[in-house]
Amino acid sequence: MPLPYTLNYFIGIDLGTGSTKAVAVDEAGNTLCTAQYHYKTQSPQPGFSEQDADLIWNAFKKCVNDITGCFDRAPLAISFSSAMHSIMPVNEQGVALSNAMLWADSRSGDIARALRASAEGEHIYHNTGTAVYAMSPLCKIIWLRQNAPALFQSAYKFISIKEYVWYKLFGVFEVDHSIASATGLFDILQLEWFDGSLSLAGITPGKLSSPVNTGHTRFIENENSLLPGVTAQTAFVIGASDGCCANLGGNAIRPGIAALTIGTSGAVRVGSKQPAYNYRAMTFNYRLNRDTFICGGAVNNGGAAADWLIKDFLKLNIDSESYGAVFRQIDTVSAGSDGLIFLPYLYAERAPVWDAKSSGAFLGITFKHQQQHFLRAALEGICFALYNVLNAVEESSAVPVEEIVVSGGFISSPVWVQMLADITGKRLVLLQGGDSSAMGAIYLAMETLGMNVQEMLDRETAKSTVVQPDTVRHQTYSRIFPIYKKLYTDLQESMHQMHALNL
Repeated sequence: MPLPYTLNYFIGIDLGTGSTKAVAVDEAGNTLCTAQYHYKTQSPQPGFSEQDADLIWNAFKKCVNDITGCFDRAPLAISFSSAMHSIMPVNEQGVALSNAMLWADSRSGDIARALRASAEGEHIYHNTGTAVYAMSPLCKIIWLRQNAPALFQSAYKFISIKEYVWYKLFGVFEVDHSIASATGLFDILQLEWFDGSLSLAGITPGKLSSPVNTGHTRFIENENSLLPGVTAQTAFVIGASDGCCANLGGNAIRPGIAALTIGTSGAVRVGSKQPAYNYRAMTFNYRLNRDTFICGGAVNNGGAAADWLIKDFLKLNIDSESYGAVFRQIDTVSAGSDGLIFLPYLYAERAPVWDAKSSGAFLGITFKHQQQHFLRAALEGICFALYNVLNAVEESSAVPVEEIVVSGGFISSPVWVQMLADITGKRLVLLQGGDSSAMGAIYLAMETLGMNVQEMLDRETAKSTVVQPDTVRHQTYSRIFPIYKKLYTDLQESMHQMHALNL
């Protein structure tokens, strides 16, 4: 039976790589209901990472219907967050001509490396704010033109997974400034498609959706049998990207506040009134709205690297309940893992090295190192990688970070959270409650409808747990970190030689 709930409520939708999530909140920001549906990615060849866009569309419908089924009235607004960097060709009717190429798709790596080494690459970076790397839709479209010319020529538009869902709802090709700013094709200052990128990709602006601001709103004109709980009065707000929404959802927009997430991968982001360029580290600069850029960097190896060590390398057969015992082992080892260092590039690496041929390594192994040492060193390596990005972000923005809002599955481990505080030397604020990206989408909708959300954000922040760094352990890690940073440089040539052997 629907809840006898008579006040207005909002739905935030996060279109993710592995699942679509939905959160419903009331006007005070209290979570009322959630839904989530998972789907799989496909890797038909090495370097390919694809998804059937209809899986995402169906998951979206199920999430909305599950949420609206909990209430006796329609939502006031539905707003979107979405994973970045996806791209797929569609025909004039919006039908996908192939699977979507996802952020992890690396088939355009050689194209990205050549472009990154050129003056043209730096020019594109400074206009688009997007790192020149295989994840960039710019590089993916070039790959399609060179390797699948028939598919490239038959495309009416090249769109993202969010644009696909939006078209299914309204029959128009529109993309928000936030998703557009992560394509390498969009001028983040002029808020229009960038001619230099389009020329390189071999396309015209007509091959892409019309850019709109992140508060852009549409309404379903007629009752939609696919979404029976939605009415013509429900505002659909196009929203932003997941990273930008996460900063808003975590109240990490103000100067001196960073947002850090560790999920499968990881990222560090800060809010800024202007872009923070750093071509060496290629920090990104994405739009949250007309007034705010989200600047930062992402790493490929977060929880995925930890899972590899626990499940594949150490062959520990554990479930969610026994993870606590594993992390208690880690806590018996002192900071620095008795001289063992882990370079966590198991899935290559993005910021700040941007090397699709990089690989992981342990350094300093001796007879005294046991299972718990490898476990601790792995988590320290992941934290060092994010600290490396944090340093690049601070260097780019010239604003020191005093506090980090942290989110993701790793916050359930006090050991890991304390380790991150000790390595960065920063005060951490643990973001609890609903999904930060979906919540950020909701806050965008509330602002679009004229509500003041800052008081709500401050109230949620005040309820958060704060973790302070240990100064002695931070000093230990400060001696190890330069060795960690130099390790990639020392091993880069050997990594590339091993990659070439394709063993």
